[in-house]
Amino acid sequence: MDLIAAEGAKPSFLGYHPGWAPVPYPAVLCLSVDDAIVHGIPDRRVLREGDLLSIDCAVHVDGYHADAAVTVGVGALDPAATRLARTAEQALAAGIAAARPGARLGDVAHAIESVARGAGYGLLEGCGGHGIGTEMHEDPHVSNTGRPGRGLVLREGLVIAIEPMLLAGGRDGSRTGADGWTILTSDGSRAAHAEHTIAVTAAGPVVLTAP
Repeated sequence: MDLIAAEGAKPSFLGYHPGWAPVPYPAVLCLSVDDAIVHGIPDRRVLREGDLLSIDCAVHVDGYHADAAVTVGVGALDPAATRLARTAEQALAAGIAAARPGARLGDVAHAIESVARGAGYGLLEGCGGHGIGTEMHEDPHVSNTGRPGRGLVLREGLVIAIEPMLLAGGRDGSRTGADGWTILTSDGSRAAHAEHTIAVTAAGPVVLTAP
């Protein structure tokens, strides 16, 4: 919170209350561990060696939002967890590369899905990226599954968040935790989440949330 404020920004998650959520989101970050896919609420859980941690952060500056996520290991990771996190980043990179003027949202979705399914992973059903601007979540929905050549035509100036969410068990199923926010894998397998906010430009996609 202090770091965000020091940069002249404000958190987008804190107090966010979509219609499906029982209460406003109570934290600045979403922290999702192992079988938690997204929307994990930070608590007093002690992180342990080998945990897979997804860190999702969104902020707004001068009325405009940006959203990004990364999955990291706590200490040394086993090879399966390393592969899962690396493949999520590869799926994100493929989706970004497909986001060019004249392409369609289905091309982005197909690029993500091809990487994820090709590696044997599931994808969180019904969830994906989104338009972003003066609101954190705007149209269009950016699916992680789809057919090429279908959907909205991408035009210069469009800003979207692309966010593959991979499930190690190979299934797409999920369940919502007792807090009403955290989405977990239905089979208890681990998950990885990667996200960037990008702009579609004549020169190609520009990652606005690059380090």
